[in-house]
This record gives sequence, structure tokens and C-alpha cells, in this order.
Amino acid sequence: MRPLPTFPDALRFWTKLGLISFGGPAGQIAVMQHELVDRRGWIGQDAFLQALNFCMLLPGPEAQQLATYIGWKLHGVRGGLAAGILFVLPGALILYALAWIAAAHGDAALVSAVFAGLKPVVVALVLHAICRIGRKALKGPLAIGLAIAAFAAIEFVHVPFPAVVLVAGVTGWLAARQKPETNGNVAPFASAPATGRRALSMMILYVVLLVVPLGVVVALAGPDPFLALGRFFTQAAFVTFGGAYAVLPYVADAAVNKFHWLSSGEMINGLALAETTPGPLILVLQYVGFFAGWNAPGAMSPLAAATLGAAVTTYATFLPSIFLILIGAPYVERIARIKAARGALAAITAAVVGVIATLAWFFARQVVFTQSDSIGGGVDFIALATIVVAFGVLLRFKISLHWVVLAGALLGLARAEWAF
Repeated sequence: MRPLPTFPDALRFWTKLGLISFGGPAGQIAVMQHELVDRRGWIGQDAFLQALNFCMLLPGPEAQQLATYIGWKLHGVRGGLAAGILFVLPGALILYALAWIAAAHGDAALVSAVFAGLKPVVVALVLHAICRIGRKALKGPLAIGLAIAAFAAIEFVHVPFPAVVLVAGVTGWLAARQKPETNGNVAPFASAPATGRRALSMMILYVVLLVVPLGVVVALAGPDPFLALGRFFTQAAFVTFGGAYAVLPYVADAAVNKFHWLSSGEMINGLALAETTPGPLILVLQYVGFFAGWNAPGAMSPLAAATLGAAVTTYATFLPSIFLILIGAPYVERIARIKAARGALAAITAAVVGVIATLAWFFARQVVFTQSDSIGGGVDFIALATIVVAFGVLLRFKISLHWVVLAGALLGLARAEWAF
């Protein structure tokens, strides 16, 4: 067993990881496997896989939660906090700067042209996510039926996303209880001591850290839009099963149609920018919070309100994911071995495929049908062709998302230059 790192050594690594964590959760987890298990030996392979299984059972970005767990395993609560925060912080700062450019200069011809080229690529990215997740999740008639039901429930009946997650989870839980245990190959490792007093104290600390800062913000800056941002994104954080794409339809519908924090076009722009920055894709929610403050600053300057909105949103989004790990880490082995819990997760993931399909349709309406939100509008055939080509490239070739995004931006510039 190699010697464990000092806390400063770990801080340097978590900072580096935050800066290079491109490629979505699969790429981020692969980097941690290579760096922490294979190269540095800071955590064993069995412990790494067991922790990953646990993180997959939780709402929130699993790669960030895995980093939080390993940080906790190495240096306790301070290590978990450092790993979880540094995994997000570099990407959050970069996205903040990009959001300011989009808000302050989004009507400039150059910026508008770039966003016009990015939007069809975003639709292709969402379609690719459907295929990528669907290949793993849609195994068997029950999974396929849950995906179709989830799409129909949200698109046609307008069932709230949390209700879809709840029904899918209960269905999977009950179905798993009817099957014999087949997953006997979960590698065991010693869990840390767990006590009810510790769990209760961590829960109280979480509530204090959530309520007090938000209360200070509301007291100093007023309730709009900060109170709604804190409430909504705390709720969203607890239903983010299956990755960022799963919760985005719920967020996009509420942010655009209910709260009017930003337009549908701005929402698509935010997703495009979040795809190009390090850190978890769920950082796109920070972009929503930025525009909520920018578009309704009240007595504050637009930049001050936007900065506060972005900070509140980011804090409310990631505080639960970190504390779920800090509260549940001592129970990793026991929780990851619950068959019904794994069945619930599998069912939720299957339903998420249908949820993501509603996101693809929501974005496609804005991008392809230029005169209205429905199929009755004019069709942008170049945008449609861009979606098809970008989707085909992503599906056929193992090419970095950044090159596809760059190609979309260049196409947007070319369209503006030649006005076609």
C-alpha cells in the first residue's frame, strides 16, 4: 500500500482535477481511476468501485460525488469538502465569465452568430445522450415501457419531473424485490464507523449551511429572484438521478415558462457553453441563475444581481450532493448492497431516457422551427442538416465534444458571413 498523500498534496490534485475534468462523468471517472487507483494508489480498486456504485444510487453528479467520497476517505470531512468544491470551482468560474459575455454582448453580431451555430449541435448532443444512456438502461420490456411512459407523462400530461422519478423508483424497487438476488459480485471493503448521532449532526449542519446564507442574501438583496432560486434548485438537486440531462427538461420548463428567468434560446446557449467547460454538466444551472439575476436585477446592477443569482444557484445545487456523501459515506457498503435500491436506480435511469427525449424535442422546436414553437413554423433546413450530421459524427466516431462544438460555432460564423 502506497503512503497516503498529505492534505496539501491532495489539494493540489483536486485543483488539477477540477481544471481538466472535461468529457462528462465517464471521462471524469476514468481520470480518477487512472490517477488515484492506478498511478498514485491513494484508494484501492475494490473501494473505488464500491464507492462508485454508491454514488450511482444518489441524486447529483456522480463524478463529483465520487471525488468527494475519496477526499473524505483520505482526510475526513475537510478532505471531502475540498474535493467536492474544487471539482466544481474552476468550471464555475469559467462559466461565470462566459455567461457575462453572453448577457452583456449576446446581441453583438459575432456572439449571436456563434450561438446560432451552437444550438443545432446542442440538439445533437442531447440525442447522442439518449442513445448512450439508452444502450445501458433500456434492457427489457419494463425499462422500455418506463422510458415511453416518462416521455408521454411529461410531454402530453405535464406530470412534474419529481413525480416521474418517484413513480419510476417505486416501480423498480417493487420489481427488484420480486427477483432473486443475482448481483453477488459486489466487492466488499470495510466501511467507516457509522453512528446515528453523526448522521443527525451532519443533517443539522447541512440545514444550517443552506438556510443561513440564503436568509442573509434575501435579507440584504430582497427575495426576488434569490429565494425562488434557492428553493427551486435545492429541490432539483434531490431529483437529479441519471445525470444533468435528466433534470434539464424540468429546469428548462420551469426557468423559461414558469419563472421567466431566461428565454428558451438563452437556455440552449447555456447548455452549449456548459458542454465546453470543465466540471459536471449540471453547472448549466449556474447559467440559469446568472440570467435570472441579470434579467430582473431590481435595485441592484445587472452584474451584481447576476453574480448573486449564479452564486445562490451553484450553492443550492452542489451543497446537497456533497452532504449526501458526507452523511452516507460510512454506510457505503450496506447501501450499495441493497437489491431493491439498485432496482429503483435502474428504473429511474430507464425513465430518464424518456425524460431526455422531451428535452431533445423542446430544444429542436426552438432550433428547427423558426417561426413558432410548433411544427407549423418555418423550417430551418440548414439547422436540421447540422443536427443530423453532428449526431451522425457523435454516434459513429469517438470524437471529442469540443471539436463538434467548435465546428458548430464556425458554421454559425459562416452562416452570418454569407447570410445563408
